[in-house]
Parts: sequence; C-alpha cells; structure tokens
Amino acid sequence: MGLKKIFQFIPELTKPEEKKLSFNVKLKWTLIVLGAFFILANIPLFGLSANALSRFEYLATIMGADFGSIISLGIGPIVMASIILQLLTGAEIINIDTSTVEGKKFFQGLQKLLVFFFIIFEAVVYVLMNGLQAIPGFKGIVILQLILGGLAIYYMNELCEKWGFGSGVSLFIAAGVAWRLITSAFQFIGTQGANCLLDFSNTPCSGKILVLIQSIINRYPIEFVSAFAALVVTVLIFLAVVWAQSLKVEIPLSYGKVRGYGVKWPLSFFYASVIPVILAAALIANLQLFGGLLENWLGHATWLGHFSNGQAVSGLSFWLGHVNILELAIRGGLLPRYILQGVIHMISFIILCTMFSVFWVKSSGMDAKAQAKKIASSGLQVAGFRQDIRILESILDRYVMPLTIMGGAAIGLLASFTNLLGALVSGTAILLVIMIMFQFYQNIAQQHMTDMNPAMRKFMGNI
Repeated sequence: MGLKKIFQFIPELTKPEEKKLSFNVKLKWTLIVLGAFFILANIPLFGLSANALSRFEYLATIMGADFGSIISLGIGPIVMASIILQLLTGAEIINIDTSTVEGKKFFQGLQKLLVFFFIIFEAVVYVLMNGLQAIPGFKGIVILQLILGGLAIYYMNELCEKWGFGSGVSLFIAAGVAWRLITSAFQFIGTQGANCLLDFSNTPCSGKILVLIQSIINRYPIEFVSAFAALVVTVLIFLAVVWAQSLKVEIPLSYGKVRGYGVKWPLSFFYASVIPVILAAALIANLQLFGGLLENWLGHATWLGHFSNGQAVSGLSFWLGHVNILELAIRGGLLPRYILQGVIHMISFIILCTMFSVFWVKSSGMDAKAQAKKIASSGLQVAGFRQDIRILESILDRYVMPLTIMGGAAIGLLASFTNLLGALVSGTAILLVIMIMFQFYQNIAQQHMTDMNPAMRKFMGNI
C-alpha cells in the first residue's frame, strides 16, 4: 500500500480520450518527439571539462544517447529498470499478476520508480566517477542537467507510446543509429578535425565512402579493402536482417459466425521482436561503462576489466565485448585471443537474448494465454475446432514458447555475429535500426489503411 501511495505522486502523461488516434495525430507527435530528441542531443552540458567522449561511442549507439549533451544518459535508466524488474519477476522474487488492471498499474508504477532511481543514480555515478568530467565546482550543476535530460527522455518515450507510433525507446535508438550510419559513410571531418574536402588528396577522411575514393586516388590497397569490406558487410547484414524479419508462422483461423471466411494469424519468428537485443546489448554496454568508471574512480583495474583508450583489454568487459575481426584479418593483426573473445561474445549474446525473450513474453502479455484471449475476443477460432479459449491456448502453446526461445537465440546469434564483421556501425545497431524501422513502417501502414477505408478500419479493429 505504501508504494501505491508513492505512485500517485509520480507525474504521468494523460492518455488520449479517443480509443483510436488518427494517422495525422500520431505522425505529428512522433515527429515532435523525434525533433525534440535531436535538439536535446545538440545541447552540450554546461560545466563539462574536456572529455575523451569517443570511448562512449558504442554505448551511445546502443543506448540512444549522445555523450556530452544533456541526454547523455539516453535510454539507459529505462532499460536498466526493465532488466531489473524482469529479473525479479522471472525469478519470482516479486509476484505481479499483469493480466489484471491493478497488476498492470502496479507493474508500471514500480517500473517508473526504478527508472527515476536509475536516472539519479547514473547521473551521480557518471560525474563523481569522472565518466563525464566536470569543471571544479560545477559537478552539482552537471548532475542536475543529466537528471533533467533523463526525465525528458523518459517522458518523451511515454508521449510517443501514448500519442505516437510505437515506443520512444525504439525511436531514439533508430534515430541515433541512422545518424551514425550517415556520418560513418560520409563524414568529411578527419580525426584531427580537418576538413578533408579542402585538401582531398592529403587530408584523410573518416567516412568510409570518402575513404574508398581517397584510397583509389592515392593507391592505398589496404585502406581500399578495409573501406570496401565495411560497405559490403553493411549491405549483406541489411539483406540478411530483412530476410530474417520476414520469417513467420501463420495459424489458420476462421470466423465462427461467418462460414467459409478465414484469416491467418501471423506469429513472427523473432516473436519478442528487438527487445531481447536491446536489453542484452544495453546490459553488456552498462557493464563496460561502469567497469571504466570504476577503474577511473579507484585508480586501478577491477574484475570488470582494464581499459586503455576507452577500450576494454582484459576482464569481464573484454570477454563480453567484441572487436572488428574482419578489419584485424585484413590488416594482419588477428590474434587467437580475439577469436576466443568473439566466440564468448556470441555465446553470451545468445544466452542473454534467449533469457530476456522468455522474460519479456511472460511479462508483457504476449504469452499463449493472452494471445488466445485476444483471438477469442475477435470472434475468431482455429479452423476445424470449436470456439473454446482452452483449445486456442493449447494450440498456441505449440508455437509461442518454441518461437520465443528459438527466435531469441537466433536474434542473439545474428546480432553477435554481425558485431564481429565490422560494418559502418555495429551489427547489433544495424539489426536494431532495420527491425525498428520495419515495425514503424507496419504501424504507419496499418494506421493509414484503417484511416483511409472505413470497412478496413472496422475489420482491423476486430483483429
């Protein structure tokens, strides 16, 4: 009862009064959230001293953050709260029945409380452990800005979920990855800050397409092969993920009251979608982040790892991490320890994605029982069987949990394997942006279809 009273004091965005928002309203709020995200990403933290922010690049990609800006925390607090809550419910340390309205409210309230805790905790840790070094006397101001940025991300995510298309967390990741893909391909500012377009032959560029052109002009074969491999791998990963995204199982259903009319209920092979990858990647990224912060704070390495130039070179962070194996092979620097690291990285990702996939399906109303209720409420039944929710549940049981486990393991394997190939951004980031954009496309297309055709709107509402 004490927690429920606390939940009442947490500000919450009101839900729309309409049951179904129009396409234009959802599009408007999604674009507003997206625009606000990019604006906040370009507001630097006041009171921040010179920082080696490049070491946070991979973490920023996965956590939808921009280190050094007011949204340096990104979606980290939201993801960490979700991970902790799923582990607690999965281990049955806390029992919350999310099938009831009260249970859902309590679960959401507890999640909000954890998010706010992690916003404050991570803001304090980042600054006090010198992850983001503040000018002497400005630590409190920097922490306050980080907290405000974390709250802004949380409420923008809630705004997108209630008034826009899909999840704000997914939108922030997709926006960050898409921006980094463009800059990785066409960045003309070199590592020393010089504009390579002013002296194209002598000033090295950063963007792989520009590097490819430079290597042809200057006849640098290794640079050419490296840049060409990164571009080819990016295209191959894109095609592989698009193909894998199309895999699904279709269950034939029929309307009990309408003879001869049937539909197919699709169950995606990646049943839990991109959520397991987001959680697994964020967990590993946070371990690496806190390992580096802890080493900075203590002045010596811990079991989490030793870091050099922002990269883990030993400890748990190193073995869970990954390097560009293809790049090392091209340049002749591939060592057995990197191959072993790659194998451990893949195994870890597969285990974590499978575990989070199961937890997510059980805690988010995607299990066989919830799906059976949804199908039954639409007036549908399995073709050839009488209309009984128990029959629906028993048939869905054959598909839901196997798809959850196999899909979680498969998406973990795909994400970790592509991480080792050295695309323009990490394989996990490419996988996430493709699957997230595909989901947004489906949501937008479905919404547009129902808005344009009243008959289709009624049909889709029933399903």
